[in-house]
Amino acid sequence: MSNGLLGSLLYPTQIKRKVFISYHHGNDQRFYNEFSRVFINIYNVISDSSLDRTIDSDDPEYILRRIREKYITGSSCTIVLCGSETPNRKYVDWEIKATLDKKHGLIGVKLPTSIFSQQGKVIVPDRLYDNIQSGYALWIDWEALTVEYLKQCIELANSKPALLINNSRPMMRRNRG
Repeated sequence: MSNGLLGSLLYPTQIKRKVFISYHHGNDQRFYNEFSRVFINIYNVISDSSLDRTIDSDDPEYILRRIREKYITGSSCTIVLCGSETPNRKYVDWEIKATLDKKHGLIGVKLPTSIFSQQGKVIVPDRLYDNIQSGYALWIDWEALTVEYLKQCIELANSKPALLINNSRPMMRRNRG
């Protein structure tokens, strides 16, 4: 038995969890880049590579199926980076819907670029809000992200009972704003 095989038997390689990252590419790419840089050795980070360019269709049901098949299947959790334009993006809504359809964990992350309502609350995608309110989705702050904290949040998000999922809203048909 070679040392390499013996070493792998004694110290098994930890399998990286796959996490899907949903965000507004135009405004929040730098946060995605930073997230990837920090967590690349811990997680297999997947993003949609800007769906409007990769899936050439205007059919929402087809696009939703492609999101589920190509990006969500195989991941264990979706992390939504919530900046100022995130609530207005139809693809973010569709990615959240696909995540909930698969009953995967869901975490919203408040970015420093988030916007606030007149009541002082962060404005998030409606479908994410519904699931934060139901207790299914977690809501965390960008500044609080550490390797250990994110690991705990992903495990907690994945342990939430599916009966808490609220996926009743109609899909956004177009971007707002």
